[in-house]
Amino acid sequence: MIAADPGWPYLVVAILGLTVVTFLTRASFFMLPQRISLPTQVERALRYAPACAVMAIIVPSVMSRSGEVVISWTNYEMWSVVAGTALFYVRRNMLLMMTTTIVVYTLLRLYA
Repeated sequence: MIAADPGWPYLVVAILGLTVVTFLTRASFFMLPQRISLPTQVERALRYAPACAVMAIIVPSVMSRSGEVVISWTNYEMWSVVAGTALFYVRRNMLLMMTTTIVVYTLLRLYA
């Protein structure tokens, strides 16, 4: 029961606070006056931000087991990411990359 938990007000305040902060940081680009614009190099760099964030999350989990770096033929996650990345480099299609990575990982896990 939520009412019995004495920490629920803090949880509600935290969720509301994070919502406001997320909204303000993401919407700030739209709320800026039209005369203020980002330099072209910054706009170009921001296009790579989602990919960098995903890599920062995925690579450590794919490349390590119990705190040790694992580069081997039996690291199926690593090979699926390599296949997906190679296909993305050739085709520049994010959906195709994600699908390929999942399919390669599943096939290696089931049949290798």
